Amino acid sequence: MTPRQIEIVKLSFGKIMPFKDQAAELFYCRLFELDPSLRLMFKSDMTEQKQKLMVALALVVTNLEKMDSLLPAIRELGRRHKSYGVRNRHYDVVGAALLWTLEIGLGTGWNKELADAWSNAYGRVAAAMIEGAESPEPARRPARQAAE
Repeated sequence: MTPRQIEIVKLSFGKIMPFKDQAAELFYCRLFELDPSLRLMFKSDMTEQKQKLMVALALVVTNLEKMDSLLPAIRELGRRHKSYGVRNRHYDVVGAALLWTLEIGLGTGWNKELADAWSNAYGRVAAAMIEGAESPEPARRPARQAAE
């Protein structure tokens, strides 16, 4: 991402954060509208999931300048999401729901430059999650045996 893209993503996210609960609600409503089958992956009470979404977005946005340091954790998140039933095709739906949510939330502040910047940021995250989902499980070390 360019420095300008990072700057405008951070500024726009700052405008969304005071309304994070509403943004999360909009996001999931749009997600389930775009792909109703995804609703089956979630518990009926979405409160915790909505909070997790906004925390994850804040973490990524805050660290856009050093995204490479987040990539291992993002890959691991992709690996975990695969176990929940998330498939590669779902990332496009999530991206569309996210961009729609931002467009609604930012209203007249939304423009092509901002859409491109957010698409770039989300694309990096989605690519890392897909990479994590497609990579083999990391080898686990056997537990140490107690000395006799």
